[in-house]
Amino acid sequence: MAKFQYTAMDSSGKEKKGTIEAANEQAVGVALKEEGMFPTSIKEAKGSGGGRKTGKAKGGKGGKKGGSMFSKLSEIQLGSVAIKKKDLTIMTRQLAILLDAGLPLVRSLKTLEKQSKNPAMKKVLAQTSESVESGLTFSESLAQNPKSFDKLYLNMVKAGEAAGALESILDRLASFMEKALRMLAKIKAAMVYPVMVMIMATCITSGLLIFIVPKFKKIFEEMLDGEPLPWLTDKVMNLSDILMNNLVLIIICLIVGAIVFKVVVATKKGRWGYDWIKYNMPLLGPIISKSSIARFSRTLGTLMGSGVPVLQALQIVRDTAGNEVVSSAVQQVHDAVKEGEGVAAPLDATKIMPAMVISMIEVGEETGKLPEMLEKIANTYDEEVDLAVEALTAMIEPIMIMFLAVVIGTIVIAMFMPLISIIEKLGG
Repeated sequence: MAKFQYTAMDSSGKEKKGTIEAANEQAVGVALKEEGMFPTSIKEAKGSGGGRKTGKAKGGKGGKKGGSMFSKLSEIQLGSVAIKKKDLTIMTRQLAILLDAGLPLVRSLKTLEKQSKNPAMKKVLAQTSESVESGLTFSESLAQNPKSFDKLYLNMVKAGEAAGALESILDRLASFMEKALRMLAKIKAAMVYPVMVMIMATCITSGLLIFIVPKFKKIFEEMLDGEPLPWLTDKVMNLSDILMNNLVLIIICLIVGAIVFKVVVATKKGRWGYDWIKYNMPLLGPIISKSSIARFSRTLGTLMGSGVPVLQALQIVRDTAGNEVVSSAVQQVHDAVKEGEGVAAPLDATKIMPAMVISMIEVGEETGKLPEMLEKIANTYDEEVDLAVEALTAMIEPIMIMFLAVVIGTIVIAMFMPLISIIEKLGG
């Protein structure tokens, strides 16, 4: 048996330090968890001088107001690294498993750092483990990389630290992120086919109008001796002339239009208008609205179920909604709850949620099980999004094929109509 020095957090979020005898570091972690404490650092004690290292650790924690705070600010400004959502989700799940197995936080972070092949992930894990060792809390260490860890992530980690149940909160957070990624992947997959068909239709149509139609025009001018062309052929010829004579101008207009769109969408009012159009547009609108409801319900339910106060949870939901229409509605709910109202009535007043959702939230508030009810709403709307995506995919495929056939077929027919006259003339 060896002696180990540990730093852990109790159920009230207070830091405790001491010495314990155990076979190894993992056994220390298990013993501390059984006592209701969450280990952040475990080191083997060396002789009688080992116990004094805890005082040094205290000084490191107190020093965060000085040098550590300066280094924290410099890290945010200069060392912040962006981790992909998929990689962050995997890391969160693995960290939850290691902590649940009894490994201390620092050792878990270093283990993940060693096995990671992603340079950005290795850098973030190294910075985080060093910060925790220097005396910062896990949430404070994560806050040094705001590009990787958003408000939702940080606040859930804070709630886990305060409750002394970081591993269970990380497990819940990983599940939340996995479901969000699955939903996003389904929506993207549904959009790939129509986008590809539109790109193909644009390229083929442009190619026909720029390269093929002008050659037919020369043939018609030579062989028809000034005879009038059919109406459809004439219109296609004119469109080809406009495209060829103004190609540079059209490209410039498209680029300027894209820049103006980005500038407008970057403003709050412009973003709100764009999101409102998406929220209410046919075909895609129902999928976007249902996915927004699922995201709102799951985020709010996960935060409240993790112990985050309702007002703070609503602020996080507002900032992470990803849709200005929903964000504005959540802000109205936040202001009403701040004045002492419940969630259901002000949410109903925003008119962005269906009556069933409002009724379920009312029941959740009345029974004191709002987080559980929000989770049920999220699961229900996740399934509805799946069904809506499948229906859209089944519907949009024949529509896009028909669209492509009509566009290209119109050009082909327009070119063959004068050929009939030419063939008749040659036959005569």
